[in-house]
Amino acid sequence: MTGPGLLNRLTRYGAIGVIAAMVHAGVLISLSLALPEWLANPIAFLAASLAGYLGHSLVTFRMETGGKRFARRWLLLQYAVNLFVCGVLPLVLPASMVPMGRTLVLVFTPTVLNALIWSKAARFSARRLRAHGCPPHLHADDLGLAPEVNTAILDLATSGRLKSASLLVNAPAAEEAIKNWQQLPFPPQLTLHLCLTEGPSKENTPDLPSSFGRLLLASFLPRQQRISSQLDVAISSQIERYRLLTGEEVIHIDGHQHIHLVPIVLTAILNQATAQQICWIRTTAEPLPTGLPLRYWWQALHRGGLLKWLLLQLLSALAMPRLKQAGISSNAAFAGVLFTGHMTGEPLKAAWRDLSIQPQRYRATPPLLLAHPAAAPNHAMDLGDFQLSESFLRSPWREKEWRALQNSSTL
Repeated sequence: MTGPGLLNRLTRYGAIGVIAAMVHAGVLISLSLALPEWLANPIAFLAASLAGYLGHSLVTFRMETGGKRFARRWLLLQYAVNLFVCGVLPLVLPASMVPMGRTLVLVFTPTVLNALIWSKAARFSARRLRAHGCPPHLHADDLGLAPEVNTAILDLATSGRLKSASLLVNAPAAEEAIKNWQQLPFPPQLTLHLCLTEGPSKENTPDLPSSFGRLLLASFLPRQQRISSQLDVAISSQIERYRLLTGEEVIHIDGHQHIHLVPIVLTAILNQATAQQICWIRTTAEPLPTGLPLRYWWQALHRGGLLKWLLLQLLSALAMPRLKQAGISSNAAFAGVLFTGHMTGEPLKAAWRDLSIQPQRYRATPPLLLAHPAAAPNHAMDLGDFQLSESFLRSPWREKEWRALQNSSTL
């Protein structure tokens, strides 16, 4: 930025800062007439943060934002960071510090942090304006789980909306699914949906933990040889079954309940990657969607989607360098964890929009938008050994996802 441009930017930044300070003072004085100061001050600071959020996005960094507001996450981040710093900083500053120096630190530390946060928000907005990604691919999990699931997935594949699907090779309707899948004029890509948490009895793998949490815990415990060897058996067995059903030699893998990203499971997959011709493994690096009403964030928190999202972001971050080292490709980005099972309406639109502007990565396949479509549940259905999936399949949400994907003009 040139000298005059920088000066103009600093002038605008300072003016917004003064306005925010005036808002803080005005709200604080007004609220102090009825509320204690310890309560009035955070509310006043929130009002000042909101003024700064709007002012800096619409005025100071208008070039980067295109005249639109920052994503709301930056307001929440700025407010949380400043509350924390303003609460902790007075406690950690040495008592021997001269009063003038103490005052300068207390005043300018939040100021510097605010400048960093709003600048980061501006760069984030600028990248979104400049981004030219590729449209995401719609992907459906659980093909073969039940006839109702097969009906919805085959419908989306026939209409051309679906780009790929994951096959549960040991599920009750897997053979029926493949028979109909192979009759499609242009069948989308199939992926092995590795399942370790439910399914047929494990006669050959009696010591293998049968839940995501237990397998995750086993990843960090010593003496894993018995579990690792039984994982090898389970994975190779499902790969063999996948090849028998589909006739495919090159293997793409993801996991039922994302079990493939658990470190001990991923290690077992990578150990077989060369021998089994595994060329692609799904990751779940999901950008936080922008522009969603706050009620959807509350729903994600209430349903556990946000906690699941945090865990899978960490596991994907651990997995990506290992995939790169092994020469295995993955998807450039992902959506479907945060609002898993509820990919309809605004969450569906926001996920598609944000995936469409994700930058492409070297050797990465297009971003994936995950859905779990199914037709209306048959209350006489028999899922056999897949009882963990039954409650979700009997809920109305899988049919809602199917209808939303059928009718969405975005896809």
